[in-house]
Amino acid sequence: MNKKSCSPKSDFSNDGTSSSPYSALVSKALWTTAGLAFLIVGIALLITVLFLATRKIELSQSGREFLSSSIYAAMIAPLSAIVLTWVAHRYTDKYPRGVFVILAIAQTGVATTGCLLAGAVLEIFGVTPRGRYWGEFEGSFPFAILISLLIGLSMSAYETLRFKLQAAKLELRTRQVEQERAYKLLAEAQLSSLESRIHPHFLFNTLNSIASLIPSDPGRAEDTVSKLASLLRFSLNANQRGLVPLSQELKIVRDYLEIEKTRFGSRLRYDIAVPGSLASVKIPPLALQSLVENAVKHVVSKRTEGAMIQVTGTVESNRIHLEVVDDGPGFTLDAISSDHGLGNLIARLELLFGPAGQLEVNRRDEKTAVGLSFPA
Repeated sequence: MNKKSCSPKSDFSNDGTSSSPYSALVSKALWTTAGLAFLIVGIALLITVLFLATRKIELSQSGREFLSSSIYAAMIAPLSAIVLTWVAHRYTDKYPRGVFVILAIAQTGVATTGCLLAGAVLEIFGVTPRGRYWGEFEGSFPFAILISLLIGLSMSAYETLRFKLQAAKLELRTRQVEQERAYKLLAEAQLSSLESRIHPHFLFNTLNSIASLIPSDPGRAEDTVSKLASLLRFSLNANQRGLVPLSQELKIVRDYLEIEKTRFGSRLRYDIAVPGSLASVKIPPLALQSLVENAVKHVVSKRTEGAMIQVTGTVESNRIHLEVVDDGPGFTLDAISSDHGLGNLIARLELLFGPAGQLEVNRRDEKTAVGLSFPA
């Protein structure tokens, strides 16, 4: 069995994290946050250097408090910014209701670590007296936790909402691009279908068949003209329809086969056995017709004895299965290029149904069955 599943590239990797281009937003946010964080560190270090350069000058109480606050900010703010941004982007979608609890726990851990580091730096640089490390920690810890939670959670909420807005805009742009691609592929299918029908041999043979029918069977000649007009009209309107009822597609298939039958006569034999219960099922326009046309071109026209074409349809496990069976030599989808009619059909199935849309080729009982399956 030769099968091609239509599976578009996912925006998420196996571990649940996002991949390009979605990850670009996370990466940009992390780098922006890290830049601001290191700016804070740089300012705090500059203040510390100035203090060390003027240690002979006794600092006032307000000066010491300002210097201590700068050191605490340098120890807590950068780490908080990076950790909270990473946690928010990673767990907001997984735990939308509990993400702030996770953020609060992360912020508490970061603030505790920052207080311990800041106390050590202040004691090393002599801002606080020796032996006052734990006293300094006990006095500053409650305020550091409170301020960190207020500022950290507020900034995280803002950053998360901003990130979600950017992600929504990116998703909208991606869908617009996919929609434009779908219209392009559908237009290509229409043009490909028109090219085959406007091909001089097709038109000349059809018109010759009509001309030969006029004296002996004018009714059939008129009917063939009507079918040809219907086929061309459907092809022209195909790019205006995302999906069409199976009943319409089957009418076009019958019209196409009847037109070709005026050329091939008894060499072309066909049977359409699709239950009436599937008449309202929506399928891509010209999908089933492309499979039938492929059989006529590559089997019926190549063999002097012609071929028998059977069109069937079933529904199993909430999936629609449509098949075109012929008694030709068969082929594989690996040899199908993207500009081939079946290659175009595979691309359209990918856009419409994702991995749930499949096109497959089977050989059974010395016959070739080309199957089309998608969700009901």
